[in-house]
Amino acid sequence: MPEYSHHNGKIGLRVQVVPRASRTEIAGEQNGALRVRIASAPVDGAANEELIKILAKKYKVSRSAVNIVRGHRSRLKYIEIEGAQLSDKL
Repeated sequence: MPEYSHHNGKIGLRVQVVPRASRTEIAGEQNGALRVRIASAPVDGAANEELIKILAKKYKVSRSAVNIVRGHRSRLKYIEIEGAQLSDKL
């Protein structure tokens, strides 16, 4: 299970992104971070947009509720999700 924090109604977690994968999917946990495979290339923010889309779908929140706090240009990112419940699977 990935490590996460909960504060001010938001869940914060580290995400390890693997761009240019064969398909977009959540691939489990790696070194305390949620591992997400992204089919898009990291060009013009396409991979970040796809990451936001898959996380919003998984946690059943709007795309605007998912925020990349750190790591916009890195494979290791820190994400905050507003309105997600702790009972949701991480």
